[in-house]
Formats: sequence, structure tokens, C-alpha cells
Amino acid sequence: MASETDCLLRHASSSAAEDVAQDMDAKPLLSRFLSYPIANTNMNPQRRRRLSAQLASAPRPLRQQSFGRDIGHAAKETYLITSLSFTLLQYLGVGYRWMTRLLALGCYAMLLMPGFLQVALCYFFSSQVRRSIVYGDQPRNRLDLYLPANSDGKKPVVVFVTGGAWIIGNFPQGTISDMVKDASEGISYICNNIADYGGDPNRIYLMGQSAGAHISSCALLEQAIKESKKEESISWSVSQIKAYFGLSGGYNLINLVDHFDNRGLYRSIFLSIMEGEESLHQFSPELKVKDPSNRNAVSLLPPITLFHGTADYSIPSDASKIFVDALQKAGAQAELVLYDGKTHTDLFLQDPLRGGKDELFDLLVAEIHAGDKEALEKDAMASPRKRLVPEILLKLARNISPF
Repeated sequence: MASETDCLLRHASSSAAEDVAQDMDAKPLLSRFLSYPIANTNMNPQRRRRLSAQLASAPRPLRQQSFGRDIGHAAKETYLITSLSFTLLQYLGVGYRWMTRLLALGCYAMLLMPGFLQVALCYFFSSQVRRSIVYGDQPRNRLDLYLPANSDGKKPVVVFVTGGAWIIGNFPQGTISDMVKDASEGISYICNNIADYGGDPNRIYLMGQSAGAHISSCALLEQAIKESKKEESISWSVSQIKAYFGLSGGYNLINLVDHFDNRGLYRSIFLSIMEGEESLHQFSPELKVKDPSNRNAVSLLPPITLFHGTADYSIPSDASKIFVDALQKAGAQAELVLYDGKTHTDLFLQDPLRGGKDELFDLLVAEIHAGDKEALEKDAMASPRKRLVPEILLKLARNISPF
């Protein structure tokens, strides 16, 4: 269903583009502008009124077409999201567990809404945000760029793959192989185009959170395997990634199936996302690292740091512990940073919304700016980060979080 919808949207979009192009060819903007009569102060009043009426009814060429395209694009995306939502509900069912989790999610979002609204204002109105940049041929292939305030010199780049239980923004538009391919194409776009936006192509860092940590690690390892086999048609290289950061990720799907089922991501749904039980090994980075045939690929990997909270019940911290151990035994440079008492969302949501000192953020920035004395000095003098949500709301949200 997803592929048919994508095909339909691409066809409708291309047809609309052809219609606009034909219209512009038939009535060039410049010629239409010059064909309007020039005002003559000596003409009689009746003719002047006729001319004014003609000008008032003349088409406004560019803004109306642009606005029409925007409305058409929004309508198509709304249709796509609506149809996918119904498809997703068919997969999920309407059981008691899902109803209670959806209710908890709604309350959780409402409690954090003061922070979300401030972030949304920045996202939609900041001149430093470039939204919905197309990087692939699927409607879902969009990325956002967040640019620094100053543009003096090339800046380090972080490619961040967000989480969402492999569902938000992905399923049922695509399954796990599509997700890994999308991530790889996004990384490729950044590696090959970020210099145009002021980024340093020699200082690119890859990071993922939760499901995004799993997907991005799959993309990184898959790319390393391709390069170790000297496969052709490679659009980006593992050597372009200075370091990989995985936050609260799961890297052995076989060990997580039953855990996710108990947490509400039912086995049947999860296996549908992962393309069946037979594909779990293929998309488990931990197991692929342990495979002796991938030893050369592992040697190509950049330094890897995994972060995890010890009170994470969505994906237990053992997932990161075991993966780091496997990486180290295979000869990769890997380390683990555990945060005592932190949950799945503490490190990613509550702590940043709290403002002030953020241990994870400071550690990441110190790693990214390592060797840049001037940047490190600026970091040390930076003012404390602004609090976005009152503490009482953060504590309530933590207690009812469905994650």
C-alpha cells in the first residue's frame, strides 16, 4: 500500500510540475509584464477605468502559482499521513495496553508542551533552520539543517537520526531495509553537500537515538562491509565519519523481541517492521560485528561511544554494554558511558528542557571540539542554557512517561 501511495504522489507531483512549466512556456513572465499597456495621462476617463479593470483582473503569475503548489504539497502530505495512520492502526489494534499508552503519551506531551512550543517557534521561524530538504526520491526523504549563528569558517557537522520505535516517520511507509537505506542516503547527502552550507566535510559526526541509534549503526556497519568488499557505486565513505555516538539504542534484535512485546511493541508488529524473524540477524549490528567474516569491515569503523541510562526500561542499558564489549573484542575503538538513574527520555528530552548544565551535551561538544582551542574556550564561557519547562512539570512527565 505504501509503495502505491508513494507512486501516486510522485505521479501527481510530476504532473502538476509539468502543467506549471507548460503554462510558463505559453505565457512567459517577462512578456506578460511588458504586454501590459503603459499608463497615459491623456487618455479619457472611460478608457482609463477599462484599463484599470483589466489590470486588476490580470493574473498574478508567481506568488499565486507558488502558493498553489504549497497548498497542493500540503494536501498530498496530509492525505499520505492520514492513509498511513489508518494502516498503522490496523497493525496496532485497539487493545487496552495501547489505549493506556496512548493516553499516557498524550498527558506526557501536554506536560512538556511549554518547552515543545518554544522549540516549535524556533523551528518554524528561525532563519538558522533549513526545513524539509529533499535528499532522496521518496516523499519521506526529507532532512532539516540547523545552522550556527556565525558563519566564520567551516563548522563541524552532526548527522542525527531520531528515534520513534521504528514507527514514527517510517512504518508502514517502509520496513527496516528501507529505513537503513533512507539513513544511508541522508548521510550521503550531508557528506557530499554540507560544504555548501558552511559545514566541514572532514569533520562529520554520526549520532542516533533509540531506534535511530539502531538504524544509523546498521547504515554505518553496512557501509563498512561494502567498502571492505571493495564494492562499487559507493556515494559516501566510513572514513568521512569522525566518530559515532549511539544514545539509548538496541543493537541485538533477537534479544529484544520478547522485551518489546512485553512493553507493548507486539511481536507481530515488530517482526513486520523487521521483515520477518529471518531478518533479525541481518539487522543486528552486535551479531554482525561478532561474525569473523566482517572483521575487515569492523577495522574501518570510526571511534564509537554509546550512552545509556541505567533506569531505561524501553531498551535496557545491557544492550549498549554487550555491544561495546563485542566491538572491543572485534578490535574496534569503543567505549560506554552510563548515566545512573536516567530513563529512556531523561537524556534526550527532560534534561535538555531543564536547562542549565547538561552532562551529555557537554561531553558531546567537548568531543566534537577536541583540538579546537578557540571553540573550547567559547564553550567554557557560554552562558547557562535556558530552562524551557518548570521542574514540577518535568517530574510529573517523568512519572507518567510511557517510554
